[in-house]
Amino acid sequence: MPAAASPTERLPVLALEDLHEGVLLKRYKRFLADVELSNGEVVTAHCANTGPMTGVLQIGGRVRLRYAPSPTRKLSWTWEQAEVPGADGQPVWVGINTALPNRLVRATIETGCLEPWLGPIASIRAEVTYGLNRRSRIDLLLTPAKGAEDPRPIYLEVKNTTWCDGDLALFPDTVTERGQKHLQELMGVLPEARAVLVPCLSRSDLQRFAPGDQADPRYGELFREALDAGVEVLPCRYSFSESSIDWLGVAGVQAQSGDS
Repeated sequence: MPAAASPTERLPVLALEDLHEGVLLKRYKRFLADVELSNGEVVTAHCANTGPMTGVLQIGGRVRLRYAPSPTRKLSWTWEQAEVPGADGQPVWVGINTALPNRLVRATIETGCLEPWLGPIASIRAEVTYGLNRRSRIDLLLTPAKGAEDPRPIYLEVKNTTWCDGDLALFPDTVTERGQKHLQELMGVLPEARAVLVPCLSRSDLQRFAPGDQADPRYGELFREALDAGVEVLPCRYSFSESSIDWLGVAGVQAQSGDS
């Protein structure tokens, strides 16, 4: 597998539209956020990120919302991005919508950015049942192209990652029994298939990835067990703007946050 590396130029992999800037007034009931738009209007937006949003929940900070009115939606606005101080002290935009990374990583694969790590891919299926008693769903199931060096199917799990310590990305930022289960299920497909964990580093200031032992020690233990078992970890780096999300490369992996 190639060593972690970043391309010399950013590569747009997902176009964005209908983003509107404002100031975050409050986030409440996990799913809701009040935002004052640049024209002074106050709107309530859906917050798809139900976690604590450690380090990226900045009351009074700049945010970007997507406007998509629909008769089937209670709220026309969705909170997509937040501006926070970066690892170097400069502002950085962070993607906080946890419903986006699966689509983003799929687009990255379809663009060919991950071919050096995954090999050529013939097809991608989403939300395929697998695991113990087939009670889990894998985010993406990849079928290698004919003639690929490794013909085994690839089970790929995506995790949105925004918590950090300097330029070190950390996941999770809270106890996640679901995330623990996913690591165990990934180990379960080995060696008949490849198992790949993709931390989606949704901010451009992150260079390395490690498990968030401080938030969930058990997840850290399982992460290291998974590495030893042969689960591959590909932390994908992205930059967020108001018009697109750009691919920045693959970050390095540390077995635990205290490693140098």
